[in-house]
Amino acid sequence: MERMEVWMEKAPDLVLVYGTRILLALVIFIIGRWVAKGIATMTRKVLSGRGVDPTVVGFIGNIVSALITLITLIAVLGQLGVQTASLVAVIGAAGLAVGLALQGSLSNFASGVLLIAFRPCKAGDYIEAAGTAGTVEEISIFSTTLVTPDNKTIIAPNSAILDGVIVNYSAKSTRRIDMVIGVSYGADLRQTREVILSVINENPAVLQEPAPTIEVSELAASSVNFVVRPWVRKEDFWPTRFALTRDIKFALDQAGIGIPFPQMDLHVKALPKSE
Repeated sequence: MERMEVWMEKAPDLVLVYGTRILLALVIFIIGRWVAKGIATMTRKVLSGRGVDPTVVGFIGNIVSALITLITLIAVLGQLGVQTASLVAVIGAAGLAVGLALQGSLSNFASGVLLIAFRPCKAGDYIEAAGTAGTVEEISIFSTTLVTPDNKTIIAPNSAILDGVIVNYSAKSTRRIDMVIGVSYGADLRQTREVILSVINENPAVLQEPAPTIEVSELAASSVNFVVRPWVRKEDFWPTRFALTRDIKFALDQAGIGIPFPQMDLHVKALPKSE
């Protein structure tokens, strides 16, 4: 009974002390989160204003936000009476254990840093990597987001992107279109080349330098194959390829040059007359 009375006497003081600490800790957390968001946003704006790549801007913004949030949490725990010095040691030991358990995540984080540092690809580039292909939308701390031409979103781990071969179709300003056009063995090869060259020269998207290549590459089983390799700006690659394929077919038809296709000749022998 006496203990209850003592506790009742101390209760108001305890509520005042710990209530104040909890309230201040809550205020510190709210302000810390607001500051983290504000500084991260300001960092992104400053970097964007200086022309820094959007991929780097997003990555650094996320890092800044995470660091300030961590500092805020330590301050909140200190306000609640937790010994932060010992807490840091505990966090260090726990971090080692967690790091061993989360090697894959740490590998993704390290790969993300290397992707940002060496920039084999950036936001807006069309790449092939990690067994898939798409336009890079974002390189975050642990993963890279790609968008496919048919508008599917693919999220690949950074380590999978960095550990494999990266084919970047957007790294250079120009690309070469590689086409193979087969014509019949009876076609005039000089005329065929002139017809194909005229179609290429009439297309305004085809670059004059480097000059297009049009040469006989193979005497195949049923056709003589020409390699046709014009150069275009990277953004004109697919529209130009589609247009040239269509226009070359029309031009060869008008010139009377046949394009062979698989076919089979069937010879029927007369059956012996039944007796």
